[in-house]
Amino acid sequence: MADIQKRLTANGSAELRSTLGQSYPILGFIALLSVFVNLLMLTGPIFMLQIYGNVLTSRSEATLFALITLVAFLYLMMGILDHTRGRLLSRVGARFQSRLDSRAFSATLQANMRPATALNSSKATGVQDLESVQRLLASPILSSCFDVPFTPIFLAGLWLFHPYLGILAMAGGGFLIVLTLISGKLTRRPAIEAQSATYGANKLSHQLQDNPEMVQSLGMQGAAFERWNILRRDSLYKALTSGDLVAKFTSSTKAIRLFLQSAMLAMGAWLVLRGELSPGAMIAGSILMGRALAPIEQTIGNWTVVQHGRKGWDNLALLLSQVPEEKDKMPLPKPAAHIHVKQLTALPPGQSQATLKQINFELKPGQAMGVIGPSGAGKSSLARVLSGVWLPAAGQVRLGGATLDQYEADVLGQHVGYLPQRVELFEGTIGENIAGLIQNPDANNIVAAAKKAGAHNMILNLANGYDTKVSASSDHLSGGQVQRIGLARALFGDPVLVILDEPNSNLDNEGSQAVNQAIKTLKAEGKAIMIMAHRPAAIEECDVLLMLENGQVRAFGPKKEVLESVLQNHKTLSKQSGPGGVS
Repeated sequence: MADIQKRLTANGSAELRSTLGQSYPILGFIALLSVFVNLLMLTGPIFMLQIYGNVLTSRSEATLFALITLVAFLYLMMGILDHTRGRLLSRVGARFQSRLDSRAFSATLQANMRPATALNSSKATGVQDLESVQRLLASPILSSCFDVPFTPIFLAGLWLFHPYLGILAMAGGGFLIVLTLISGKLTRRPAIEAQSATYGANKLSHQLQDNPEMVQSLGMQGAAFERWNILRRDSLYKALTSGDLVAKFTSSTKAIRLFLQSAMLAMGAWLVLRGELSPGAMIAGSILMGRALAPIEQTIGNWTVVQHGRKGWDNLALLLSQVPEEKDKMPLPKPAAHIHVKQLTALPPGQSQATLKQINFELKPGQAMGVIGPSGAGKSSLARVLSGVWLPAAGQVRLGGATLDQYEADVLGQHVGYLPQRVELFEGTIGENIAGLIQNPDANNIVAAAKKAGAHNMILNLANGYDTKVSASSDHLSGGQVQRIGLARALFGDPVLVILDEPNSNLDNEGSQAVNQAIKTLKAEGKAIMIMAHRPAAIEECDVLLMLENGQVRAFGPKKEVLESVLQNHKTLSKQSGPGGVS
């Protein structure tokens, strides 16, 4: 399994490297800037050599003035080049993210709709992983990577001053490199555990904050806080443990680097006393030592960013390899309202047990089909598969003769109107929600959908009508109002198949009548309608019924025959469970 995961990650990494490769010219220019930046870093040591070698011996103020003017100019140029390098790195990260935003977003949605496997048993977080990689690319640590190749040059300069200085610098640098490797190995797991614990605590916090009324009304506030607090404390403890470990290595590296600079001064002074080194070389050696070891210190100081970036890269590579980029599909004409389901088996995302098994039925244009059965029978699962929310684990679903995967996801959404059991409104206006958040929708189509859903007058009675602002937590709308807005959204764009999951669960008598009238209108227009129902009123306009039980078809046919069959079975079971019957 580990070998398969490594192979998939390698395949995904190739796509990521290809995207990053589009910025190679910019990275090449950054490398060129780094050459000049690091050469200009030699300004300080050379200045010290000139001060001690020429100015102090010649006692020339003109030479000193000329040198300090030149040094000021060189440091100004170094600052400009280093600032330019940082801005370019930020844009490389932003460019990488913008090129993969759509790909990561789409892959995350698709992965989270697929059944669980041994390789993707957890929820995909492609967008967050992409952000982690972007932060790494834009971080100062990448500048350090461009500076590392110049470390040997600085060490060679020390060696030219005196072999002892070179030996001390190489020994100190080697020790810091070993410390960096140990830091990466020891802090990787604590950092990942801290990140996971923080994610769990934040997830529960968002769930509780999204349902404040339920928490308050059920007296759950104390228990909810206690549960969240346990996760919060665990997350803080792991974050502190990880932070302390990183800080320990960061502080140790800084202290060792400062000690090495002082040791370099001490050795330089000893060599000066022995007449083997000039005072200027002694100061220049200390500066070169600090410059040579700076990239290593910066790497350890930003090691958390490196770990998150590496983890994000691996996760994103695995995700992209499991969800290949979809090729452009041939546009198909608007399908007929003809649904044919053959041997359909479905598994919920993240689960391994099927909720639908070997389902077969056919729905023709102008028909309304009711799907009935006890709770947990698979009604909502069927609605999700037929609407394209879930992918079939086996079998086929054909719309107008074509399987659902032959349509682009957004195109399929135009042909299939879906009202889920739990309606969610998005941040925006009621009109924008009915239009599915598309840009610049046709107002006439929005109103037409609302009228067909019987929601037009209800929306007009709101303070700002169709321009009323709503969100997922809009508590100024009742459950019935939200459901009728959801129904209007399902009818927007003239879909050929309309799937309604418990459409009247929150509706009063007027709302239920509006739903039935909408179904009647859709049938007259030759659409196909499916209603997942518990209430008898919801199947009033249905022509055929599909009864599910434990994810399998119990009965299918004309409404009257199915209801009579169910009633007959119920009477038979009642007699068998009575006195002398089979219990």
